Formats: sequence, C-alpha cells, structure tokens
Amino acid sequence: MQNIRNIAIIAHVDHGKTTLVDKIMLAGKLFRDNQSTAEFTLDNNDLERERGITILSKNVSINYKGTKINVIDTPGHADFGGEVERVLNMADGCLLLVDAFEGPMPQTRFVLQKAIQMGLKPIVVINKVDKPNCRPDEVYEMVFDLMFSLDATEEQLDFPVVYGSAKQGWMSTDWKTQTEDITPLLDAIVEYIPAPEILEGTPQMLITSLDYSKYVGRIAIGRLHRGELKENMDVSLCKRDGSIVKTRIKEINTFEGLGRTKVSNVQCGDICALIGIEGFEIGDSIADLENPEPLPTIDIDEPTMSMMFTINDSPFFGKEGKFVTSRHIHDRLVRELDKNLALRVELTENADSWIVYGRGILHLSVLIETMRREGYELQVGQPKVIIKEVDGVKHEPIEQLTINLPDETASKIIDLVTRRRGELTAMTSKKDRTYLEFKIPSRGIIGLSNLALTLSAGEAVIAHRFLDFEPWKGDIEKRSNGSIIASESGNAYAYALDKLQDRGRFFVEPQTDIYMGQIVGESNKEGDLVVNLTKSKKLTNVRASGTDDKAKLAPAIIFSLEDALEYIKSDEYVEVTPSSIRLRKIYLDENDRKRMTKK
Repeated sequence: MQNIRNIAIIAHVDHGKTTLVDKIMLAGKLFRDNQSTAEFTLDNNDLERERGITILSKNVSINYKGTKINVIDTPGHADFGGEVERVLNMADGCLLLVDAFEGPMPQTRFVLQKAIQMGLKPIVVINKVDKPNCRPDEVYEMVFDLMFSLDATEEQLDFPVVYGSAKQGWMSTDWKTQTEDITPLLDAIVEYIPAPEILEGTPQMLITSLDYSKYVGRIAIGRLHRGELKENMDVSLCKRDGSIVKTRIKEINTFEGLGRTKVSNVQCGDICALIGIEGFEIGDSIADLENPEPLPTIDIDEPTMSMMFTINDSPFFGKEGKFVTSRHIHDRLVRELDKNLALRVELTENADSWIVYGRGILHLSVLIETMRREGYELQVGQPKVIIKEVDGVKHEPIEQLTINLPDETASKIIDLVTRRRGELTAMTSKKDRTYLEFKIPSRGIIGLSNLALTLSAGEAVIAHRFLDFEPWKGDIEKRSNGSIIASESGNAYAYALDKLQDRGRFFVEPQTDIYMGQIVGESNKEGDLVVNLTKSKKLTNVRASGTDDKAKLAPAIIFSLEDALEYIKSDEYVEVTPSSIRLRKIYLDENDRKRMTKK
C-alpha cells in the first residue's frame, strides 16, 4: 500500500494559494528549476489568470519522502460553492492559507465552515509575512476566533501553524526566522494530516468531479473510499434516484504531477479517474457488481439567480462571432452542464432563448465571458433572483455582505446599503478602517459594487456569500436615470456628441458604428431620451468667429461585462460578441417600445 495524504487548500481570493501550490510542485522536483519561476501552472485558463481567481478545482500530486501528497486546489469564491463541497469530499485535511496582513476574509469563512462540518483537520499557513505591514500574531488570534465561532472541535482548534512567503519560496514554524525552502510545510502535512483509513471490503467510490475528453468522453473523478478497483472490472453505477446500472471500467488513471498516469488497479484512499463509465452524474457512486452499497450523495447548493440567454438578433448580427445560431448556443450550454454543477438550463417557449440559473452574477458572467472568447455571439437579459413560495409566502435569497473601507466613507455606504433593504449586523473599526457586516437580499447586491467603489473612492473591499431564503423584504429602488437611445443607424459623429453633452453621459466614442435602438448613454433625468448621433455639421460659406469651436468631449464610459449586466433594466439586453459589449433595448423601434409600454 502506498502512503497517501489527501489535502485541500482553502484561501481567500488573492492570498497566494496558486503560488503556494506551484512551490509545492517545485519541491516535488516536477519542473526543471529554470522554468518554474515564471509559470503559473494551476490557473491555466485565461480567465482565471486575468481575474486572479480559481474557478475550477484541479488536482495535482507530488511524492515527498515516500509519501504521495494529493493537493486539491479549491475555488475561494462563494459563487463557486458547488465546486467547493465536492472537492472537500476527497480530502482528509486542509491547508488554511491566510494573508499575514488581511487575516481571514468572508469567503475563507465560507469554505472553512464546510471543511469543519466535514471534520477535516486544518493546518494554518500564514502567508506573505515578508509584507512590511504584516501582523502574523494578530492574524493567528483571528483564525482561532473564527474557528471557535464555527464550532470547531477541541482537536480542530489545536491546529499547527506554519509561517512564510510562498512568493519567496520559504516556510518556517517561526515567522522571524527565514528558512531555505518549504520543507517545514511538507513535514507538517505528513505529520499532522491523517492518512486515509484502509477499509477492506467491496469497492465504494463517490464521483465528486468530472473531466471531458473528446476521445473518450466523460471521465469520472473521485476518491476510492473502500476496497480496490481494477481495469476492465464490472461494477454498478448507483444513481441519485436510487436506480442501479451495470457498467465496466475500461481504464483507470491516477494523478501524478500535473497530469495523469494509467494504472492497472487503485487502492482505497487514492484519488483516481475512471474512463468508460457512461451516463453518470456528480454524486453518483461506483459500487460492487453483486451487492452494491452506494455512498451518501452530495447536496449541491441551489442556484439563486437566473438570466435569459438568447441569440443575437441585432443589426450587427454575425459580423464578429463564429457561432451565432440557436443550435450552436444550445449545444454549448448543454456541454457546460456536464462540468458546471450549480448551473441549470431551461428552454423557453421561444426556441431561440433559454433561462440559465446560476449561483450569482460572477458565476454566470464567467460562463458568458468564456463563451464570448470561444467565438459565440449572444444576448443576455437582466439578472433576476429566484423567488420561492414557502407556505404561500414569497421567499427570496438573502446574502451576508461584508465591506471593509476607510472610516470617513462608512456613513455613505451604510446609507446606500440600507436603502437596498440591507440590515447592519456588525460594525468594528480598526486602524482608520471600518468593517461592516450586513444581511441583504441578493437583489440589493446587483449593481452595488460600482456605487460602493465610487462612494469610497475605490477603497472598499466587498465580499458576499449566500445565507438562506427569507421572506420578501419589499421593493428596492432601481437606477432612476433613463437611457439615451440612438434613433438612426450609422456612424456616431463628434459634432452630435458634443451638442448633446449636457443631456447625459455617453457610452460610445466618436466614429463608432451604432444602430437604431442601441443604448448610447445615460440620461441626466428619468425617462428614456431618443437622439440622433449620426448628424454631421452642415457646411455653408458663411463663417462666424464664435461657432467654429472644436468639439470637447468627455471620455466615454466603457463597461465591463459584469458592469453591463448590473446596469441594464428589464426592457434591455446586453449584446455580447467576441470583440464588443453593447447595450440595447429589446425593441429597437421606438413605436414598438411605445406600444409595449401601453400594453
């Protein structure tokens, strides 16, 4: 039997998790030293690198002094809660990685809470002690208080601590003495994380993750709980609904380094990938052929938001994207369901549109952004929260919102959040910064981060996580300013933009192609304003000294995808193509819009 340790890494966004895993890989001598410095190996998807967040969990493993350490990277963001739960199912212990200045953050709490409920043994790693303003001892106390408030057991509270800097590549048991490498951390993993229990008997494995390959189809990944599995072995697939299907394992892979290696059999406690199993879902079990005993399935968090996806039918349809038809988009959404657990897709009566349910705006916008980069064109409607009926009462999702910001802007932010039906539950002040905690409906969070950043001059650090469904909190005031809408298709002239500047702020630069019904700006007043931006200056022979001034334009406001989704109203779409993001009215013709308003 191999000596194995299965460990999950828990950390808040940007606390150095991926860097640490890279250094662990280096310690396993997987890379030649000259390559390792510049490459981020785990976040290998462009989006993950740009945003600095982990979206999909990944498995890597190293051999250290005869022990195989399987490291499982978990997403830190609460929107990817579906990923987190499954990942923790494969681990026997966890590394809690905390920034030596910021301390534990709300999303760390989200994953840690799940880990403690599952009884995992934590090792705390206090990272970035090379920062000038770090406070490792205070952070240690904060971690202890957090674990205590999450009802950790005596054994879990007696956690070992390792200090260091993943970036500089060293770890130590005392933060004042710098060491040469990260072996103190690896020693701690081998010493404190329990090895998986060896359970004799018929095989049992819970499928907690999946991969897809165009050659062999879907691959089931999970940790073998009991017994052993062999190549070409006949097994039972026990489904969530209680039905049992007979199937055969064609090939078994285990994780080595960043890749997988083919093996003839796998023993309990190791994480493996099975090829050849058809029609499985996450949460199904692989069990013995003769007398199958399934493992308890995983509960996956319910979606809290929905969005309408539809084909792009604007006048610029098909100019920039490769995949534009409803068949393309439908096939892509169905493929996404294979991997993305917390996602649901529902067909509407109209064959060209779908309602997509997800865990939050970030979860859905990552999907849209990925599709856009693959060459898809589509339009999406305003995000809506999911409403449930409980005993005849309307319930809506409620989130915990935490904002950390400078003292002087706290009053403005409290006013902003309470107007969106938020309740202030905690407020503490430390070193000129205030830490606020609210309970707020998910509806209130849509569009909040932009306003909060504006009010706090970009200083606010905002995080939120889903709590529960609670009775409807009442109406929330939305953006009151109307939109400025183009009345003609053509090229936007600087002359026209200049003459209309006192009416509002514009989203388009001069010389941009626009179409009738496109939203080109935000009006200063309520109610929509229809303008003609394609009007050029009429040239005559008469010259007057005062009229020939140059056009002086304020810079256009450029939206990111999330900003656009948070900005639009219910009668508007965001048009997403590989090279642009445009806002438009659902009905492009002004007469159609008037008719629909009357209805």
